[in-house]
Amino acid sequence: MPHPELTLERRIDAELCGLDAKMCVYADDLHGHVVERGADDEFESASTIKIYILGCLYAQAEAGKASLDAELTYEARHFVDGSGLIRSLGEGARLRARDVATLMIVVSDNIATNMLIDYLGLDTINAFIRSIGCTHTKLHRSLRSDNWSEKLGTITPRDMGRFFALLAKGELVSPQASDAMRNVFRQQHYNTMLAGSIPPYYTDPEESHADPDLIYVASKSGSMDACRNDGGLIHTPYGDYVLVMMCTDFANKLEVNDHPSVIYGNRVSRMLFDQYLALEGSFVK
Repeated sequence: MPHPELTLERRIDAELCGLDAKMCVYADDLHGHVVERGADDEFESASTIKIYILGCLYAQAEAGKASLDAELTYEARHFVDGSGLIRSLGEGARLRARDVATLMIVVSDNIATNMLIDYLGLDTINAFIRSIGCTHTKLHRSLRSDNWSEKLGTITPRDMGRFFALLAKGELVSPQASDAMRNVFRQQHYNTMLAGSIPPYYTDPEESHADPDLIYVASKSGSMDACRNDGGLIHTPYGDYVLVMMCTDFANKLEVNDHPSVIYGNRVSRMLFDQYLALEGSFVK
């Protein structure tokens, strides 16, 4: 047994004691061991809410109420500032729902998000969120350039962790849908809190020529002035584990690589990564 002052939870607390902000953590090794720090605290979701829109699309498609190949049209009412590529295509651009969803996750496309909220419906998305047991998470509205100060969504670290645990087990909608969504999350571009401290040899296999399926991150981040969030699953030869980190109450609102949430998030992520590998698939000996 570890010394009571040197448990994984206490070491995370020690690491974060120098952070001049609030960071909550939820981690699950999917073998019965959960590490949590403020896991039920509610946060502004920012773009992490988009994971549920993706899940809802696949659920509706499997139920025959939507189609991944439905053609969606970018209309003026979908426009919003911020990240994404669809705005460059111009109004009238037509894309398959699956491609719109991929852009929503991979480059966090805000217009794609509005197109899918329009296609699926706000109530349908929130019903899906409740159906998978994420009872403290809610999508409040679509994205609009004139109301960035209003909450896009509410989320907790535990709820986001539950989503990715279901995905890792192949239980999110179906095994086939879980695999398809995992592949989308693997392509996500913004994962600095989770992946920033994992050796680039593993996370950049195109350059290192490492086996791309040996170690990878499948995740979704989100940031607004009030929060920096990142969560997903980390795949290793010993299995998957889930990690979610959410940070708020920080002074620096700028999107910078040395933001305190990134620095401290990297430290916590690496601590869990090293522990999981050292114990060959567990957080606890």
